[in-house]
Amino acid sequence: MKAAIYVSLGSLLFLSGAAMAVEEPDYTVLSQDDDFELRRYAPQLVAQTWVTGDQKDAGNKGFKVLADYIFGNNTAPSGESSKISMTAPVKMQSPQAGASQKIAMTAPVTMQKNQQTDGKWRVRFVMPSQYTMQTLPKPNNSAVSIIEVPAQTYGVIKFSGLTGETKVARKTEELNTWMQNQNLTLTSQPEMARYNPPWTLPFMRRNEIMIRYE
Repeated sequence: MKAAIYVSLGSLLFLSGAAMAVEEPDYTVLSQDDDFELRRYAPQLVAQTWVTGDQKDAGNKGFKVLADYIFGNNTAPSGESSKISMTAPVKMQSPQAGASQKIAMTAPVTMQKNQQTDGKWRVRFVMPSQYTMQTLPKPNNSAVSIIEVPAQTYGVIKFSGLTGETKVARKTEELNTWMQNQNLTLTSQPEMARYNPPWTLPFMRRNEIMIRYE
């Protein structure tokens, strides 16, 4: 299976010169074996878009489209727009119909290549947990869609350092082998999660490969 990519670009964003707090998806660890975990993720709302190009270009394109959405290219259910600190959860001031709102960034941002869509990359942002489908501002850009993702279970391997293709392939194979040894039925392409900005020292970086299972 080809590795899909989680790109944590949220950590790179700043507001008013201060680094923002980043909310991560809620999950429960079902079991742990050294660097391996089985996790149950809670349902999520995600904003997603489809883009073309190689991994790097597609990540940049998708991030720009979705960042444009969360930074105000949206229509709020009601109330007036206002600048909101990038913390999670975000506290919204009384919205006004038709106005825009900023939405907090969460980590990770997800990016996956889908061979069934002409090789396009699906880039996703997980929305802050305080939103529902009814309260989340609607995208003004038709290239952005909002999806409700049900609760899901993942096998995960954690590792530090850089995420070059050779290392990612090795970690993916390790996770794949470990999950098969657990007699799990794998149901998705592998994904990789990166949670740190690029200036983080390699030994301090937090990376993960994730594969969904039944």
